[in-house]
Amino acid sequence: MAGGVARSVDRSDGIPVAGDTIQIGIAVDIPEPWGGLLTRRRMQTGDPQVVPAHVTLLGPTEIPLAALESVEAHLAQVAAAHLPFTLHLRGTGTFRPVTQVVFVAVAAGISECELLAAAISAAPHLHRELRFPYHPHVTVAQDVAPEALDRAYEDLADFSAMFEVEGFTLFSHSGATRWQPRRDFRLGG
Repeated sequence: MAGGVARSVDRSDGIPVAGDTIQIGIAVDIPEPWGGLLTRRRMQTGDPQVVPAHVTLLGPTEIPLAALESVEAHLAQVAAAHLPFTLHLRGTGTFRPVTQVVFVAVAAGISECELLAAAISAAPHLHRELRFPYHPHVTVAQDVAPEALDRAYEDLADFSAMFEVEGFTLFSHSGATRWQPRRDFRLGG
């Protein structure tokens, strides 16, 4: 729900679950026209992860289904305690050689993303050990041929977008379907 665009989430088709758990993730959507452009660019690299462009606040996390209501209450409190902010995406970066990832860099809004991510993961069911320190970014190529990584890095080197972040989204995943938006949380209550 970036850039002031509200989304209605249809929950009538049930909750995607695997047994007694649900896989969730939390992210800031990248609004149009930039979101579509970055998503298409990621698809053009051959990246198998077909997901809309976003800044991750909490990566894929499996929680007990019974904890979902308390997690949503926690997320509402986090959102209410943080104000909207400006996010500026500019240029590219990479995590190579550690991981085969090229991303669009967050030039402004880094600390706001870090504070949101820390507050979100403070809930007992959301705390998890990270393989790497949190670094807000928009992935545009991952685990593809080195030439595709190089092209994405070069093609988006001059990319720039600036927009207001007014909220974040809780996504769920069943393993059989793509990530589905579950609920938007508006910053500042």
